Amino acid sequence: MQIVILAGGVGGSRFILGARRAYPDALITVVGNTADDITLHGLRICPDLDTIMYTLGRGSDAERGWGRRDESWQVMSELNAYAAEPTWFSLGDRDLGTHLVRTQLLNAGYPLSEVTAALTTRWLADEPQLRLLPMTDDRVETHITIADEQVPGGRRAVHFQEYWVRLHAEPAALDITLVGRESARPAPGVTEAIRGADLILVAPSNPVVSIGPILQVVGIRQALQDTAAPVVGFAGILGGAPVLGMAHRLLPAIGVAVDAAAVGRHYGARTAGGVLDVWAMDTADAGSADRVREAGLRPVVTDLIMTDPEATAAFIGYAVKSGTA
Repeated sequence: MQIVILAGGVGGSRFILGARRAYPDALITVVGNTADDITLHGLRICPDLDTIMYTLGRGSDAERGWGRRDESWQVMSELNAYAAEPTWFSLGDRDLGTHLVRTQLLNAGYPLSEVTAALTTRWLADEPQLRLLPMTDDRVETHITIADEQVPGGRRAVHFQEYWVRLHAEPAALDITLVGRESARPAPGVTEAIRGADLILVAPSNPVVSIGPILQVVGIRQALQDTAAPVVGFAGILGGAPVLGMAHRLLPAIGVAVDAAAVGRHYGARTAGGVLDVWAMDTADAGSADRVREAGLRPVVTDLIMTDPEATAAFIGYAVKSGTA
């Protein structure tokens, strides 16, 4: 069995662990978001790819949900002592090794997909049935427009990382721009994996800045519409609030309510030009199942709390079986 998972960030990583537990014999290809990527201190940083890679390789910090386990911060301390900006984005000593190697390989001319494959050779050595692909080899970055009375026009755009890490998503998001979207194409193997899959899962990652950018890469949406595999999506909004992250600060900027059914309708049914067949929602949102059904999607209601890989595996298996039976 071949499974493709669209994912990004901490929630996506936990979801992938559950899918691995639910389908232990499957070949799983993860298509990871790269629109969070940023260059800092001369290093190319891929937060979502690294979070997924470290988590699947059992090297992540379980308490924080991101970064390396047993991390230290000596280099960051020195950068702060020099007042080397940006000081708001922390890079751990262990984590720096990944960024150094990635940047060296990228500067040598290797595309991000080949660099990612090289990095995961270490982290997924014991998981030959897992493959991590960036959504694109092209440079794509999410920028958030916020109000700022100190600049002409009263508005300015900041990189998503600055919005989330430095500003803590406190300013209202007025607009979302995916810089480089028009010229970006799927990384090698992405559309082939989607078209050849037996099952496609859309993780409960942020629908605006994690899953949204993947779907905006030219060719990926079409591949999802063309595939013979069922496409099952999972809500990350439970009872009107995100389980992780700040989707509630970003959804209004794209005109989508902070509501599980609204997100499912935003992704849309494949029969109506969207990308999903099934939309899984938490029991807290059972009352909105009819709204999902009206949009042409098959709703599945179950407990979506990812307390551990076993619980996640259970609801993934239930949603797939119930939604595709």
